[in-house]
Amino acid sequence: MNALAEWIAAHALLLWVLLPLLALLGSDLAWQHNERLRLTAVANGRQPDVMQSRTIVMLGTLATLLFAVIAFAIGTGEPGALVRFDTVLAADMHTQLPQSAMPLLSTVSLLGDTPWVVTMSTLMLLILLLRRQWSLSACWAIVQVGILPLAYGIKDSFQRKRPPHDTRFVTDVGWSFPSGHAISSAVFYGMLAYVLLRLLPPRWHRVVIAAAVLLAGLIGISRILLQAHYFSDVVAGYACGLAWLTLCIGLAERLRRCDMMRSFAGKPCR
Repeated sequence: MNALAEWIAAHALLLWVLLPLLALLGSDLAWQHNERLRLTAVANGRQPDVMQSRTIVMLGTLATLLFAVIAFAIGTGEPGALVRFDTVLAADMHTQLPQSAMPLLSTVSLLGDTPWVVTMSTLMLLILLLRRQWSLSACWAIVQVGILPLAYGIKDSFQRKRPPHDTRFVTDVGWSFPSGHAISSAVFYGMLAYVLLRLLPPRWHRVVIAAAVLLAGLIGISRILLQAHYFSDVVAGYACGLAWLTLCIGLAERLRRCDMMRSFAGKPCR
């Protein structure tokens, strides 16, 4: 595990670029699959789903299980393999990462800061209300309001200290597990992508998904490189954020179907 941590630290900046690109490739394959389903639904005269129910359930379940496994490994209080890996990787990052990269990483990290997310979330909510997207506005508000209590509630439960870091670039206070930036970037940019998929023509969907995955990936990994969080903090943050996001998208899809039934068939939603 130490050799792996040393290799990651030595290639940290390369991985910062490559890992989001790999995630981008995976999301593009998922988009292609979803596009085929959309075209099939349209050809059969049906309204296509933005995200299929089984996909929502599968992603939510996997994310919840991943978070549970990491939380158990961190919360046992014993220095297990994951904790030792976190510690060695953070120490290697501290000594090997060039200081010249820190300002760029810090700037990218700001895109997941609470002030930025709250400001953009409020602006997006106003836009949805002005467009009379009532059910979508409600789901947007629920998913965004849930970020802070979700993140800080779990942080207070585990009370994990942050790794040693350069306070010139990381000014965050509070506990380390899970990463609030990873949670907020997964939830905010993920839900933003879902909303845009609902509102924009299909020709924009591929770009929307790519941008959301790339931004969320760069933000989360930047927190590891800045030594603001341990590796497991960020992975757990993504898992926690994805679990909450899929739950709220499931609610949004349910309300969308209800609105369609009332609009086109005059039937109540059950």
